[in-house]
Amino acid sequence: MTENATLPKTGIIGHLSASVRILAVSMFICCGAYSSLLLIAGKTLFPGTSSGSLLDVNGQAVGSALIAQKFSSPGYFRPRPSAVDYNGASAGGSNLSPASAALRKRAMETLAALGATPANPAPADLVAASGSGLDPDITIEAARFQVPRIARARKVQPEKIEAVLDAQSASKSIFSGSQRRVNVLRLNIALDQSCR
Repeated sequence: MTENATLPKTGIIGHLSASVRILAVSMFICCGAYSSLLLIAGKTLFPGTSSGSLLDVNGQAVGSALIAQKFSSPGYFRPRPSAVDYNGASAGGSNLSPASAALRKRAMETLAALGATPANPAPADLVAASGSGLDPDITIEAARFQVPRIARARKVQPEKIEAVLDAQSASKSIFSGSQRRVNVLRLNIALDQSCR
């Protein structure tokens, strides 16, 4: 180009038209094509997880393996306490200080409800809520602590409940390290199938 050459002047309409075309192509690629590609890949490679890890009993969805839910019946294993009352729409902790009187009161009420004593202390994860309030897993120790209550409520031998627990906790997660954990919803479904 020579020094005297100038670029063609496009008016505001030309600039606006080019901007709209760039916006349309960007939206198609980023919002449509990319999202569709991820959805198809998720449904193909991880069909259960991409649908929310829903667990079903007799064809009826009963919950997600990723979100804790409340079990108040004495015949079921209970998850960790929840500061959000197991509401998946508002996950979060209580944000109470360890020195908080309200937290101490809640912990004492939980210990009393569990029937914990100095001779039979409750595992920490049955007393303290998780950061999200929706942790679906408990430790094996927390599950074993609940076996006598469940056996009494279901009128079965504790060994039968222990067998269900052992079958459900056989596999270790790479994320839980050396501490074995069990999914409460899966455990309760197996409990219903084994101890009617």
